[in-house]
Amino acid sequence: MVALFILVSFEIAFADWAVLGACLALAVATMLFIFYIQPDASDLAPHRTKLDQLLERRDTIYDNLRDLRFEYRSGKYSEGDYETMKSALETEAALMLAEIDQVTESQVRRPRVTHPAQAHRSEP
Repeated sequence: MVALFILVSFEIAFADWAVLGACLALAVATMLFIFYIQPDASDLAPHRTKLDQLLERRDTIYDNLRDLRFEYRSGKYSEGDYETMKSALETEAALMLAEIDQVTESQVRRPRVTHPAQAHRSEP
């Protein structure tokens, strides 16, 4: 009878140690995950589409044109330098707008009406 009691108490004690060991292993794994494993930089960055990138570049070009105009008016640039830089930025802006149009047209294929008058004639 005493042997049975010792055997039963040993099994209970072993089960308690197994649960305690599992909890400790889980706690260690959690701490390693939180403090040791670093997330990838691409996981933190928002995923941007090509259109988002083009729109951001367009806004940057417009900001540069505005700043250039301000600096020219404040006397920082000569008229020749201003015209050269302004022309380069305007060319880059035109190319960017064309590329934005190309991307948006490929995303949404809509028939374009060439003349507004034709649109009114086709309506009943």
